Amino acid sequence: MEVYGQPLDRSGLLAHVGQLSQVAGVRLVTLADGAGRGTRLLEFRSGSGLEFEIIVDRAFDVGHASIAGRPFAWISQVGIEGPWYREPAGLGWLRSFGGGLLVTGGLDHVMSPETADATDPRFPAKLTNDYPLHGRLSGEPATLVGYGEVWSGDDCTLWAEGVIRQVSAFGEVLQLHRRIDCRVGTNEFRVHDTVTNLDYSPTPHMLLYHVNLGFPLVADGSRLVVDYESAVARDHVLTPDWDRFGPPEPGVAEEVTEIRPSAGADGRVLATVVNALENLAVYEHYRCDTLPYLVLWRMLGQGSYVVGLEPSTNGTAGRSDVRAKGELVVLEPGESREYDLVIGAHSGSDAVAEHLRLHS
Repeated sequence: MEVYGQPLDRSGLLAHVGQLSQVAGVRLVTLADGAGRGTRLLEFRSGSGLEFEIIVDRAFDVGHASIAGRPFAWISQVGIEGPWYREPAGLGWLRSFGGGLLVTGGLDHVMSPETADATDPRFPAKLTNDYPLHGRLSGEPATLVGYGEVWSGDDCTLWAEGVIRQVSAFGEVLQLHRRIDCRVGTNEFRVHDTVTNLDYSPTPHMLLYHVNLGFPLVADGSRLVVDYESAVARDHVLTPDWDRFGPPEPGVAEEVTEIRPSAGADGRVLATVVNALENLAVYEHYRCDTLPYLVLWRMLGQGSYVVGLEPSTNGTAGRSDVRAKGELVVLEPGESREYDLVIGAHSGSDAVAEHLRLHS
């Protein structure tokens, strides 16, 4: 492994430090003030400049993230709030949307709020089901399974696991088992998710990884690089510079583009936001068969300056359209579905060159 530019094996590294936490590790902390008071975080340091935090009590999602001391995750005006403040109806999701690098949409709905027929012979009093913006999962606290470090020969991996349940009496019983790991000496981490239907009836399933990127990565002149088959604006007006980002401007509305990305020979999509002037690049890659859509969210307004790269099971039109097209995933009783997302960052004089190498 290479720790802060020095190639070291296990014995060589441990000879230089009192314990691994001097250069890398995972630490459990609890916020003590403000709206986040009582919220548990897991702080990761990779030993190579990458740092990020898992918000245990917000669906095991990822909050702050930085590379070589420079942040690249967008943080909203809300910041971290405890799950007890969430407003899980309609657009209430926005009231506790703190941003952060990763917010998970789902597990049975993503995109705009909708109301659907929910007639169920087991519970005839329930005539409709309300689905809030991006579903209910992101407001659910996780059960922390464990975290720490594990050695395999001369390689060390930092890891954490959590279980999040989205359940209702007379409704869905969905479980997300999430493992996040990061090899010491690297600048990327992997999210491996398993979604399981624990109910005795088939249950619809939708999932979206709301990856939120911000300044200084997102700045005037930064751009998205991705191979794609099609790109369609949600309002059907695709501007020529849809994949390039300008400075913050007053009165700007959000723009949403539905991309059908092209997978490489390994079946994975690679999407990168690069800022050549700042020598910063952040990428994500994931399996295209389980996440066939990539939603690009641009909000380049003053005070709300963010680019979202959002791999998704479905496009932007909404639940009813997905069902009508026959694209709605339905999990049978006991059935599981797995997802794999890698997020990485490059900083410094070689960042753009490394980004180009990844896309070659």
